[in-house]
Amino acid sequence: MGCTAAQLCFRCDSLSSFGRLGASKQPFPGCFLSLDKSSESGGRAPREQDLLLAAAYVSDAQYNRNIPFETSPQAIRLYYFYNHWTMQAATYFFICIDLSLALFEEPALFPLPFLATSIVEVLCLTAFLGRLVHFAKVTPQMVFWKDTKNICIMLTIVLTLIDLIVYGSLEAVNIHSVRWSRALRPVFLINFPESRQIRRAFRSIRNTLPDILYVFLLFLFSVLMFSLMALKLFGDRGLKTVEGSPYFTNILDIAFELYVLVTTANSPDVMMPAYDFNGWYSLYFITYIIINTYIFMSVFLAVVYNNYRKHLKNEIRKLAYLKRHKMIEAFNLLKVQVGTEFVVKEAQWRRLAKVVAPDISSSHLELLLRVSDEGQKGHVDKMNFLRLADLLNIQVVTINIKRHPLEAWMPRVYQSSASLLVQRMVRHRVFVWVYDVIILVNAIFIALDERNPFISYAEWLFLSLYIIEILLKLYTYEPRSYFGRRQFWNWFDVLILIAALVATVANTTIQSARKYSSQQILDIVLILRILRLLRVIVSIERFRVIVTTLINIGPAMLTFGGLVLVVYYVFAIIGMEAFHSKVQFFDPNFTAPDALVCGNPALKDSAFARNRYCKNNFNDLASAFILLMELTVVNQWHVLAGGFALVTHQAAKLYFVGFHIVVVILIVNIFIAFILEAFFVAYSLEKSEVETAIEKKIQELGVGIQEEAVQDGKLVDNMDTRDSGFSGDDGDNKRKALKGLYFRIASKKYRTVDALLQQMFESEIAPEDEGPPLDEILNFSPSDICPKNPSFENSA
Repeated sequence: MGCTAAQLCFRCDSLSSFGRLGASKQPFPGCFLSLDKSSESGGRAPREQDLLLAAAYVSDAQYNRNIPFETSPQAIRLYYFYNHWTMQAATYFFICIDLSLALFEEPALFPLPFLATSIVEVLCLTAFLGRLVHFAKVTPQMVFWKDTKNICIMLTIVLTLIDLIVYGSLEAVNIHSVRWSRALRPVFLINFPESRQIRRAFRSIRNTLPDILYVFLLFLFSVLMFSLMALKLFGDRGLKTVEGSPYFTNILDIAFELYVLVTTANSPDVMMPAYDFNGWYSLYFITYIIINTYIFMSVFLAVVYNNYRKHLKNEIRKLAYLKRHKMIEAFNLLKVQVGTEFVVKEAQWRRLAKVVAPDISSSHLELLLRVSDEGQKGHVDKMNFLRLADLLNIQVVTINIKRHPLEAWMPRVYQSSASLLVQRMVRHRVFVWVYDVIILVNAIFIALDERNPFISYAEWLFLSLYIIEILLKLYTYEPRSYFGRRQFWNWFDVLILIAALVATVANTTIQSARKYSSQQILDIVLILRILRLLRVIVSIERFRVIVTTLINIGPAMLTFGGLVLVVYYVFAIIGMEAFHSKVQFFDPNFTAPDALVCGNPALKDSAFARNRYCKNNFNDLASAFILLMELTVVNQWHVLAGGFALVTHQAAKLYFVGFHIVVVILIVNIFIAFILEAFFVAYSLEKSEVETAIEKKIQELGVGIQEEAVQDGKLVDNMDTRDSGFSGDDGDNKRKALKGLYFRIASKKYRTVDALLQQMFESEIAPEDEGPPLDEILNFSPSDICPKNPSFENSA
C-alpha cells in the first residue's frame, strides 16, 4: 500500500538520543503507585488520588465514555475495575447466554428441561444484578436512580423472576402458559453502559418517529383512499382471483393487498384480474405505485435521513464537548503554576500516560512527550495537554526488521547472484501479475466439466504452481514476517492452499480406492478452488479501495447488526409464542396428505402450501430468524403472512405488517442513512491535527523515514510486524540499511461514523474554548445553536 495519513517509520535506536528517554524505562506498576514528589517544582505536587482521577477522566475521553462516577479513592478503583475488559467481556458473555436460552426452551431447536434453562437464566440475572450493583457503587446515588437504563434493568430482572416463578408453578400442574418475559431479554443488551452504540441507534429511531409519523399517517390515508376507490371500481363486477376467490370485495383485504403492492411483492398479480377485464384499469395501479411506492417511500427515506443527520450531529457535538470537559478536569487536577501560566510537569505527564496506557512503550511515550512539549521546557501547557486522549489513540506499531534465516545459515548461497535474481523476481510487480493471470485461468478451468481427465490433471498443475509461489515468497521474505499477525491475505493463501491440497488428495485417494467420489469432499474442493479467486481483489487498486472502505466501516455496521438482532429477537419470540406448531415441515419425499398442507388442513389450496413454504415456520428460534430474514427481503412476504393468517386469524397479518414497518421502513432506511454518512465521511476525512503534529515532530527530530522508502504496496523485506505494511523491492543495499527495530506511526482505525464526525467537529473548536457548562452540554438539542462548521455541515 502507499503511504497513508500519518504513516511513518523511525529508528528506535535513534530515540536513545532523546534527552529524557531513560526516565521512562522503569517498569510501571499500574494504577496504584506512589509519586516521586521530589520531582515536582513550581507548585503543589498532585496526590496519588488526583493522578488516578485524572487518568480516569483521560481514559473516558479517549474511549468516549460518559459515566458519572464518585471521586473517592475507593470509587475510583472500583471504576477502573468496572471498565476493565474482563468485566465487559463477562457481561457480554452472560448476555449471549441469556439470549441463546431461546434455542433450548420450548419451542426448542435443542430441547432442555425447564429446570435446566431456568437455573441458567437465574445465574445470568444474578450476573446482571452484580454488574448493576457494581455500577451503583461507582455512581452518585442521585444519578443512579434517575438513570432510566438502571430502572429498566432492575424492572426486567424482577419481571423475569416473576415470570419464571409463575410459569414453573403452572408447568408443575401441567398447565401450559406463555413465557412472555423472554421478549424482554434484549433489554440487557441495550441498557448496559457497554452498549452505548446500540442505544444511540435506538435513540435515532426514537427521535425520527415524531417526524416520520406525520408522513406515515399521510401514507395510510393515501392507501385507504385508494382502497375505497378499488372497492367501488371492482367490488361489484364479479371478478375472481387466480385462486377463484372474490376480487377486491372486502375493504380490509383490499387495504392489505394495496399495502403489499407498495413493496412490489404482489405485482403484477394483484392487478391482473382488473387488467384482464379492462386495460384502462391499469392506470389506477400505475398511479397508485407512482404515488405510494416511489414518492412516499422516497419521502420516508428523506425524512429518516434528514433526522438521522440532525440528531447524529447533536450527539457528536455533545460527545466532543464532554471530551473537552473531561480533559479540562484532568488538567485542573494535575496543574501547577510556572510563571504566569498553569502547566503539567513532565514527570507527572509521564505517569498519567502510563496509568491510562500501561502497555505503552518508552519510545512511544517519548515521542508523544516531544509532540506535547514542543519547546522541551519540562512541562506541558494546557492546549497540548488537551490533546493527550487523541495522542493515545494514535497507534504505534513495532516493526522488527530481521535477517532471513537462510542469510544467517548460508550467507554465500543466499547472497549469490542467482539467489538475488530470484528474490528480485519475486519482489517485482510482474510476479504478482503473472499469478493473477494464473488464478483467472484457473477460474476458467473450474467452470469446466470436472469429470474430464484433462481438467483433473490441470488442477494438480495449478496446485503445484501455487505451492511454488508460497515457497518462493518464503525464500524471499523472512517467514515470521510473512506470517505476521495482521497478514490476512498471506494466511488466507496458505490455508486455502493447504486445505485444497488435502481435500484434493483425499478425493483422489477415495476415487482410486473405492471407485467412487465422495460428494462432500468434492464440494469442499470446489469451494476452496473458488475462494482462491478472492486474491484478485488485492491486486486491483479499485477493488482494494472499495474493500478497504467496507472494512473500515465494517465494525460500525455491527451497531446496526445489534439493532437488527434486538428487533429480530423480540419478533421471533412473539412469533414463536403465537405461531409455533401451526405449520409443520415434512421431508420432500413424504407423500402423506398432511405433507401437502404443511400439517394443517387450513392451508389446503393456499399459495403457502402450493409453494411448499412449510419450512418457513416459527417452530424454533433458528427457523424464526430465517423467516424474519425472508420478510425483510419482502419478496413473497404476503404469501407468508397469508399462510399464518389462515392457520390462526386474519388479525395475524398485523404482526407481519408491524414487522415490515419497524424493520423495512425504519431500520433499513436508517441503515441506508448510516451507509451514506459512512461513505461521505470516509472519502472526505483528511489527516487530523494530531496526526500532522506527530508527523511533523518525527521529521524535526530526524528519526523518520517516509513509508514509501520501505513500502510499495506488498511486502517489506524481512520485516516482523504487528500490523500490515509489508513491501519492498528497492534493492539489496536499502534492505540491509533497514535492518533493525522500527516503529510505524499509523492512525488508529475509527470504529464508528460518529467517531469520524467527532474528529471533524473537534477540529472546529478553538483550543481555548472550554465549552458550555456540563449541565448545558448534557441538555443539548438539535435546535440549539452550534459552532459554525462548513465541513461538518456538509458531511453531517
